[in-house]
Parts: sequence; C-alpha cells; structure tokens
Amino acid sequence: MKIRFASILFFACVPLLAAADLTVYAIDVEGGKSTLFVSPSGESMLVDTGYDGFKNRDADRILAAAKAAGVKQIDYLVITHYHQDHVGGVPQLAAKIPIRNFVDHGQNFEQVKDNGAVYDAYVAVRDKGNHLVVKAGDRIPIRGIQVDVVTASGKGIAKPLPGAGQPNPACATYQPLAVDTGENAHSIGMVVTYGSFRLVDLGDLYWNQEYDLACPNNKLGVVDVYLTTHHAKKTSGSPQMVWALHPKVAIMNNGPTTGGAVQAWQTIHDSPGLLDIWQLHFATANGPDHNSPEALIANRAPESDNCWGNWIQLTARKDGSFTVENSRTRFSKDYR
Repeated sequence: MKIRFASILFFACVPLLAAADLTVYAIDVEGGKSTLFVSPSGESMLVDTGYDGFKNRDADRILAAAKAAGVKQIDYLVITHYHQDHVGGVPQLAAKIPIRNFVDHGQNFEQVKDNGAVYDAYVAVRDKGNHLVVKAGDRIPIRGIQVDVVTASGKGIAKPLPGAGQPNPACATYQPLAVDTGENAHSIGMVVTYGSFRLVDLGDLYWNQEYDLACPNNKLGVVDVYLTTHHAKKTSGSPQMVWALHPKVAIMNNGPTTGGAVQAWQTIHDSPGLLDIWQLHFATANGPDHNSPEALIANRAPESDNCWGNWIQLTARKDGSFTVENSRTRFSKDYR
C-alpha cells in the first residue's frame, strides 16, 4: 500500500482521470448528497444534487467537480429519492449544465414538510429532458461501467447478483426499527461494477429495507467501496448490511452536524476487512475515537478551517485496485 502526501490548495486540484479509469467525486454538499461518476467511456452519471438555495452553493460545487473531471454535460442524473438534500439542487444545476437523462423511482411517497414543493420543482425540470423510471433489477445504460439497480420504490431485487447469495450469519441478531413509509424507505440503491472493482450506493435506504437485501442471504455480495447509506445516520447502515458488504473502504457523505452518528461510524469501523473510513466532514458531535484521522477528512471543523467544498476523489481501475484522494490536502492512498 503506497501513501502519498502533498500540500496544495483545493482550488489548484488536478484530476487523476485516466482513459482506462472510473473516476468518482464525492462532493461536499454540507450533509446532503451528490456523487459524480465519470465512466471510462467518458459518459457521466451524477447521483443526487444536494440542496437548493444557499446562493447556488451546491450547484456550483457540482459544477467545479464536473470541470475538474472534464465533464460538460450530465448524461444520467439519478435521483435516489425526493428529499430536499438530494433533489433540491436540480433546478439550479440544470441552469448551469445540460442534463440529458433523468432517472428516478417514479412516484413521490412523501408530501410532508417541503417535499411536495421540492418534488414539483424537480418535475418541472425533468419534463424538459428524457425521463427513465427504474425498478429493482434494471440497469442504468451508461457505457463503460455496469450500474445495477438493486432497490427502488421499497422493493429489492428478488434474486442475488452474480456471485452473491451466501448466508448472512449477522441476521440472527437483527432487530427492526419502527416502520418508515416515506421516501428514505423507497430510495434507489445501486451496485456499480467496473471490471473487478465494485462500489455500492444505497441512497438513504432505511434500516428495515436493508434487511431485504442482506437477509437471510446476502443478495449484493462483497464490495470494494461503500458509499455510506443515509449520511451514516443511526437509522441506516445496519451491521447486517454493512458487514455483509465487507468493504475495504467507506466514504462517508456526512456534514459537520448531519450524519456520522457514533453508532453508524462504529458499525462501519468494525466491519471485517475494513481498512479506512474517509469523511467529507469532521463530525463535530463526536470525539476523536469516532472521527477518522485528519488526513482522511476533506473538510475540518468550522472553527479551524474556513475552506469548504473539498471533495473526496476515487479512481478505480479494471483490475480492482483503486486510489482515494482528499482534495483539501492532496493526501492519497492506494488500495490493491
């Protein structure tokens, strides 16, 4: 395992994109979610767009990552579900960069709070492009990588993915939480495969719906990288799910005070075979025992750092090896 370190300003970040690589940017949207995938084919897939408002903050940060990656349009915009921190930024983003295909789970299952207005604003933009509704078992047709939809609208895949299906011993201790009938429980979840490399992104999938993918048999198999579910809040990321995935690396899309819960952090930390947790933010409610080393945190505590918007960049190769880099410090680590 090789470790490199250099001190360089965030604004001078140079992408590590190579023609044969899959590049992924976990973008800082302050506890919301937005992840940009750039396929070796050159096509792009953006998963969620962060918040609206904040003087175009999240749209501008997505645009900065797209520029660094050489992306001039979003070929597939996947909206995992219709909460403001995932879909709110669509109108502002669409005003800045072309979006060709809008991918979602169809029906809005939640009208409480601001969901209705946020959903309506999204639909108004979506109606100007091509709309794809996906269900579990579908594939998103981006060239160069395989994107399997494993859950959508509250229903998971019926059969295991190739190579998966092993009994999950952790299921014996499973305890369900109170039922969630809202959008989190209906999130789109995906497994992204490039050669021997595998990554999972389950959106904000709820604890109880994770059970359907993990128990009694693990339908997803093992992965190299786990993009933490629901910002690593305690209502997602069950041991049954995380430990079955057996990731080498977790990338946590938390904010300073959103997600990164002690319980969820510890579950990931204790996952068999885990090497590192990379965090978008220092979790201010946690002590050092439940935050990663500073080199693995893209945005530090507010009182110590006023440079926001740093991303975590992942570069994956077809042989399954990959590199993760912190754009704040340019600290990077190779995983083989």
